[in-house]
Amino acid sequence: MKDLVENISSEILKGYVIYIEEFNRITRKAKDRFKSLDWKGMQSDSQARLLLYKSSAKSIAHNLRTEILSDKLDLDLWQRVKADYSSKISSRHDFEIAETFYNSVVRKLFVDVVIDSGSMFVLLERTLQEMKTGQSLYKVYPGNLTSEEIVRNVLKDYLSEFSFEDKERDIRNVVDAIQSSILSKYKPDRETRVEIIKPIFYRNKAAYIVGRTIIEGRTIPFVLPILNSPDGIFIDTVIFDPNTVSVIFSFTRSYFMVEAAIPFEMVNFLKTLMPNKRYSELYNSIGFNKHGKTVFYRSLLNHLEKSSDKFIIAPGIKGMVMTVFTLPSYPVVFKLIKDKFDPPKSLSRGQVKTKYKLVSIHDRVGRMADTHEFEHFILPKDRFSEELLEELSLTVPSLIKEEGNSILIKHLYTERRMIPLNMYLENAAEKEAEVIIRDYGNAIKQLAAANIFPGDMLLKNFGVTRHGRVVFYDYDEICHITDCRFRYKPQPRNDYEEFSSDAYFSVQENDIFPEEFRKFLIGRNEIRELFFKLHDDLFEASYWNTIKRKLENGEFVDVYPYPDEKRFKVIKKGF
Repeated sequence: MKDLVENISSEILKGYVIYIEEFNRITRKAKDRFKSLDWKGMQSDSQARLLLYKSSAKSIAHNLRTEILSDKLDLDLWQRVKADYSSKISSRHDFEIAETFYNSVVRKLFVDVVIDSGSMFVLLERTLQEMKTGQSLYKVYPGNLTSEEIVRNVLKDYLSEFSFEDKERDIRNVVDAIQSSILSKYKPDRETRVEIIKPIFYRNKAAYIVGRTIIEGRTIPFVLPILNSPDGIFIDTVIFDPNTVSVIFSFTRSYFMVEAAIPFEMVNFLKTLMPNKRYSELYNSIGFNKHGKTVFYRSLLNHLEKSSDKFIIAPGIKGMVMTVFTLPSYPVVFKLIKDKFDPPKSLSRGQVKTKYKLVSIHDRVGRMADTHEFEHFILPKDRFSEELLEELSLTVPSLIKEEGNSILIKHLYTERRMIPLNMYLENAAEKEAEVIIRDYGNAIKQLAAANIFPGDMLLKNFGVTRHGRVVFYDYDEICHITDCRFRYKPQPRNDYEEFSSDAYFSVQENDIFPEEFRKFLIGRNEIRELFFKLHDDLFEASYWNTIKRKLENGEFVDVYPYPDEKRFKVIKKGF
């Protein structure tokens, strides 16, 4: 038994070490990708890193099959394996990530196993503060330096190997922003300092220097986005607003490429910049999305212990493909694929899963919600409303199983809860509606720029976040823009064709007729007319075909995670 325990725990740890070393190797490539303007390579690396975790856990599970004779989890054996593995990783600075990897291997080995605290790391069993090493995560710039001295030192420390488009201009822009946003409101004292995370954050076509200013006892976050061009790098803006910083780290965006030797210290620093952001989302944002899933699950268990409200059917129009429920006191929805889809939907459950997988590895450009996928998920039965239990029994009976006082759900997705766009607009004042309807059109356009056609663009399939951004969250009909054929409807040649109830021209599976969007996109008349005015180009096949040609030619369209009006080039031009 002892040798078997040692062999199993060693094999899992060896697999984790190989995984994390490859994860870090891919992450380190981001700097060179950015320097060489290799945006396609950056995107490819991002996807490769996302796929790495599952393949690594699966590979270790495959290697262990020969040592484990039973397909059933031997609780006594795996309690010993867990204890031995825990001892082996106790000195690691990333032990919480290693614990999650262990759990994944166990779940790969025993497909139907329910999460069990005896054989798996369900609750955090050590204090995260134990991971502190005395090594500093960040550089410190004292407040007795002038703003210009600090900015020059930062650029020297972080960007010395890059050629600037116009370095002096950028320094002036940042110093002016510091003066207007911070020094005009707060006075430096002996405790004032600037603290900047040592690693640079990379994502898509940008690099980000991330830090905070401590002044008058306040913590003011800042993010310095750096863009690159054939003429050199330039500082695009500087962000001090916590809400905008939160949007940059949003659950609707791809994960950053950033080296995090001690993940919790990185996440803890980020938490001081975005106190309303959940730890699970912060782990996601730096690429540890599987551990983010673990942290989310722990947070949910903790919340269930401290709350008493019941799970209910999620507000809004019921979906044709998904049954969705939520806990009013917890900002998440739980989505289950129905056993039978409402007409005219004709997909299979496997096809829907494939769509969600596509979103999980695609650039979400701030317009598609991140999800966590769970299997064999257990919730207390007494927390379900009677109406919800009835709905589940009608729509997803194959996914639901009662086990004593629990409900076991065989497969579900979790997603951040938002206000459905149709519900938001029903009650929105005119000015609010104008802002949101403009953003709705921008969301569709930015998805298109990322090579995503939403398919079903009805208002009910979009949500509004707490920051007032419109996000798409219904993925069963998405496809790549490059797989679509955008057409104008042929004009009828005679009265028979004009008044015929049947199509008078041939239509292929991926044919899209944008002019038809006018018939079903918007409900309220005044909002519909506003949308037509702001986004009339969406109803033209020529608009979509232009986007398609750019994508086919390998162009990467810029989608900024902050408002255009905050960009220095826009500000200086007076737009």
